[in-house]
Amino acid sequence: MKDKKRIAFFGIKYFPSRGGTSRVAENIILNLVDDYHITIYCYKNEQAKKHIKGVEVVQFPEIKFGNFGVFLYYFLCYLHIRFLGKYDIVHAHKIDSFFFLNGLSKSAKVIATAHEAPYKRDKWGKLAKFFFKVCERRFLNFKGVKTAISRPLCDFYKEQNNVDVLFIPNGINLTEGKQHSGDIEFWPVGLPQDTPYVLFAARRIMGTKGLHTMLEAYKKMDYKGHIFIAGELDNYPAYIERIKRLATGLKVHFLGFVSPLSPLLALVERSEYFVFPSETEGMSIMLLEVATTGKPILASDIPENTQVFSQEEVLFFENKNVGDLADKIKWIENNRASFDKLGLNAQKKVASSYTWDKIVLEYKRLYQNM
Repeated sequence: MKDKKRIAFFGIKYFPSRGGTSRVAENIILNLVDDYHITIYCYKNEQAKKHIKGVEVVQFPEIKFGNFGVFLYYFLCYLHIRFLGKYDIVHAHKIDSFFFLNGLSKSAKVIATAHEAPYKRDKWGKLAKFFFKVCERRFLNFKGVKTAISRPLCDFYKEQNNVDVLFIPNGINLTEGKQHSGDIEFWPVGLPQDTPYVLFAARRIMGTKGLHTMLEAYKKMDYKGHIFIAGELDNYPAYIERIKRLATGLKVHFLGFVSPLSPLLALVERSEYFVFPSETEGMSIMLLEVATTGKPILASDIPENTQVFSQEEVLFFENKNVGDLADKIKWIENNRASFDKLGLNAQKKVASSYTWDKIVLEYKRLYQNM
């Protein structure tokens, strides 16, 4: 029997995943681990080695030195792959790791997957955005296999740079998170368990997640219900201060970062509906995961969202438009049965088109051709 190909995953920081890019890589690995010898490079974590059976792990400590610390981490991973690793294929993820693409290509065949254009996010300074654009240029000039999880991003690269990038979407595992538990751990102290609420969730709460637009809309309509906000609050103090000012007068409950997936989905299932006001995305895994519950979704109409769902599956509001969002919230209150139907339609869409068992076949085809 022919030996399995050896594949290294590069550009990932968290294993087990904490969402985002690491979540995508983790799902790909879960669906490929029986067919390949897989090694993942990640931050040091006592759970990493036993997280997915059969996956080898190379760990480096997280360097607490801001953006430069992340660069140093990627550099250490690169050195290990370049001089110590013996791989057939390196699968690189995220624009900021693409600085090392040419060097990686000297050790193995390389596939590079772009997840978003990070310089569009407000959390980065001018130097970081310049660095991302340098890395993006290396990606566009790269002669190996280039993919992206976002069709609008692929279209952008074709229109602006005449570069073909293969679109392979994100997906979900339908069996994952089914044993919902632990939501009580995140429940606001003193609030009755049967309290109805709407839910917003992100890993990190930052400006481009659009929470300020959401709170302004609920404030505009003098909303009397409860609002649960899940996400880290300790990364962008000036923005969080703004959010807490906007929350004044509303029944807002800050839950912190909700992890793992099962308690988050439990909170989604208990909510009235999920609000996703993000101003920019790659292709949101969270949006797909929420849709698996059948709960209705109110989301911004950014191309990254409308590429996945239609108006028959998600209620969209105009991105960054407080007035339009408030109007949509009022519509929900008067048309609840129609809104609930959208949630069921979105659930069917994900089950038919966005499951990893189908999507991963595209990656397998690429690996085999390489």
